[in-house]
Amino acid sequence: MIVLAMRFALASLFAAGCAQGGTAGEYPDRPVKVILATGAGGTADVFARALADGFQRLTGQGLIVENRPGGQSNIGARVCIDAAPDGYTICLLPDEVMVLNQFLFKKLNYDPASDFAPITNPFFNTQVIVAATSLGVKSMTELADLSKRKPGTLSYSVMSTSMRMFMDDWGRKRGSDIVNVPVGGGSDTVTGVMTGTIPVAIVGLQNWLGYIRSGMVVPLAVNSKARLDLLPDTPTLGELGYPNEPKQFFSFVAPAKTTRPFIKKLYETIKTVGEEPKFRKERISDQGLEPVFDDPESFTDFLASERVKARDRFANSGIELR
Repeated sequence: MIVLAMRFALASLFAAGCAQGGTAGEYPDRPVKVILATGAGGTADVFARALADGFQRLTGQGLIVENRPGGQSNIGARVCIDAAPDGYTICLLPDEVMVLNQFLFKKLNYDPASDFAPITNPFFNTQVIVAATSLGVKSMTELADLSKRKPGTLSYSVMSTSMRMFMDDWGRKRGSDIVNVPVGGGSDTVTGVMTGTIPVAIVGLQNWLGYIRSGMVVPLAVNSKARLDLLPDTPTLGELGYPNEPKQFFSFVAPAKTTRPFIKKLYETIKTVGEEPKFRKERISDQGLEPVFDDPESFTDFLASERVKARDRFANSGIELR
């Protein structure tokens, strides 16, 4: 009965939106594709596939996840932009696409401010810095000391550009000599740590929880606002002197010309699933994610603000354009 009531409410909302302009009719009447600019097994992939179950219950249609990683997520971004703006393709893109890449590349074949129609930011993704247990360090201070004793021999992998900027700044301030090793995705990073090829890594917390609990990796710091119940003994970056580090987020967006009734229906459906108690606990809180689900207008304003902040950060970072 609850699911039927939800479906009726969402259908009524969409009908009202269509009355104000847009394509009339039952929507969706076929599966919706979700383009991911990141690889299988990562944060966005796991979340999107979990979301698909609730989407099916509410709309009667599935979500088909299509991973298009590569090019600092620019490949998936372009696939999203080129899709038909008919409400049947949405995209879950990292903050690199929506905010950061415009400051990393001399040329982009898209404009993050005009080529996408924002739907919602479902969550902030808590990043955790971990070290393989075999490395023998239990804090960021010990990591810095070890890197000084073994200059140029330690490496780390990171998926978030903002966390890469943190590591660069941290290394300069601590005199640390640890080298960044690019990898293809979050699952590749985990594999690298588990096989011993990458001793230190920074990826979304949910990728590491099982390994932390089993003692295979040691958490050194998290970028959450406060210490997490999941990792009560792990300090935040704020405690280490970095209180203003930006959080990683993912953006649900659609191709730019997708009409407002479709955007509104998609937002309400995603938000409804995200606020279901079981989903919220198992797929968000228990994974170290911070729920957001802001509306399209608020999310648009948030993106604009983040671009201004990123512009200032990159101006002072010394990072060269690619």
